Formats: sequence, structure tokens, C-alpha cells
Amino acid sequence: MPPGLAPLPRSDRVESVSRALSDYIGQAALRPGDRIPAERDLMRSLAVGRSTVREVIRQFQALGIVEARKGSGTYLRRVASADAIHVPLTIEPGALRDRLLQTLEVRRGLEVEASAIAARHATAKDLRIIEEKLDAMELVHLARGTAGREDLAFHLAIYDATGNPLFRQLLEGIREGFEHFFDKPFDRPDFARRSFPFHRELFEAIHKGDEKKARRKTKAILAIVEEDIRAMAR
Repeated sequence: MPPGLAPLPRSDRVESVSRALSDYIGQAALRPGDRIPAERDLMRSLAVGRSTVREVIRQFQALGIVEARKGSGTYLRRVASADAIHVPLTIEPGALRDRLLQTLEVRRGLEVEASAIAARHATAKDLRIIEEKLDAMELVHLARGTAGREDLAFHLAIYDATGNPLFRQLLEGIREGFEHFFDKPFDRPDFARRSFPFHRELFEAIHKGDEKKARRKTKAILAIVEEDIRAMAR
């Protein structure tokens, strides 16, 4: 067990792991370029599950604090105190319908503009990644009729194509609310299925650099999401 790490109480796991890891970075005097403990070591030392550790690592990556190197591990990019670590925003408990509609308002504000900016700035590499995510989404959708996680990966790729890391950071900040869209809301596996064809059209608009069309197709996707939320909540 790495010195300075100890099991955590069950409540507030993500926030607690964030603070424990940032404290450890300070206590161990890690510097940019140093490797942080592996997932299994964090799980064992803090007595938390893999999903909690991965959620924290994702947040640290979004904030530019660490970077993952394939086949090597996760490394510190910059030092940040516990007080500087972003604690994820959460939507207050309440009806699922209300949470989804609140989250949708944020999605609309972020995604419509992100799509337009991506159409303006996407590089050849960005476009290749977006298309790869779209292809994966289409394969899963055709096989299962739904592709929630793949849909999220597609939209994340568009965020990254803006060249503005704040888009992904904002998404990470309200990730819990966003993920309600990908867990069969109202026990309906066909949630927002009608929006599926618009994703290919959105990619084509971004590929052609058509900002107006990219905005329009994103709005069309989100309009269907809103219609399904309201219809399924009746």
C-alpha cells in the first residue's frame, strides 16, 4: 500500500478519492512526469471499486492534471492542490424527467455550439476519430437498437474536435446527469432511437465545414431527445 493512502468511508466516494489522490500527490512530492499509483493499487489502498477510481482518473485527465499512456500507466502533467480539484456538479434529486430536462438544457447549449466549432476547426485526424466513433455507434445500434455509450463517445469526439478543452471539462463536470441519457430512461431501450439517422448527417456537416447545418442537425437530435423524455414521462 503506497504511504499516505488509506481506506475511505462508503459515502461520497468520487469526491473522497479525488481529494485522497490529490493529497497523495502532494505528500509524495510527485512532479510532472512522475507516475501515479496504478488503478489496482488505488482500489486496494482506498478500498473502493474500479469504476470509482476510473471516474476520478477521467476527471483528472479532463482537468489536465494527469495523462494516460497506453501500456505504461497514468502520469502527472501538473501539480494541483486538493482545493483546486474540481468536484463534479450534480443535479439535485428529483423526478427523472426533471433531471433529464435540466441536463438537456445544458446539452443544447454546449453541443450546438461545439458542433459548429468542430465544423470550423476539425482536423483530418479529428474527422477520422469522429467517423470511427460513429461507425462503432451504428454497428451497435443496428445490432441492439440502442447505442448509449457509443453515442456518448461520438459526441465526446466532436467536443475534442473543437480544439477547446473546456467543452470536455464541462461535460465531465455534469457527467452524472448526462449518463442518465444512456441508461435506458424509463426502462425504454428505444429512447431517442428516431435521432439515430441525424448523427451521420451531423458528421457529414462537420466534415464539409458547414457550421449552420451542424447546428441544425444537433438541434434536431436534441429535439427528438426532448420529445421522448416528455412522452415517456406522461
